[in-house]
Amino acid sequence: MAVTCFIRYQIDPFQRDAFKRYAEAWGRIIPRCGGNLLGYFLPHEGSNDVAWGLVGFDDLAAYERYRTVLKRDAEGRSNFELAQSQRFILREERTWLEDVSGTRNVARQVAP
Repeated sequence: MAVTCFIRYQIDPFQRDAFKRYAEAWGRIIPRCGGNLLGYFLPHEGSNDVAWGLVGFDDLAAYERYRTVLKRDAEGRSNFELAQSQRFILREERTWLEDVSGTRNVARQVAP
């Protein structure tokens, strides 16, 4: 069963650029460590202190393998340390979701 980790971040809105750099680093780290990065998202309108990250895995065993590799990844450790030292993430919540078959990564179809 494919699963997605939905991460909700409460961020310091005055450190938006720091969070953006943090998220961009995960764009390199997560795929290298075995995760399927679906994306990171910054607030655009409305709340200015909530951001999201979505990471997919083929199953929970794939997630456990990813965690093992991530713990050994120097850039991953450095990115975690950056967030802790700069304190641009105020709160983080993780929710695990079961993917609905046939709905993940479906590209838009343009009519002829």
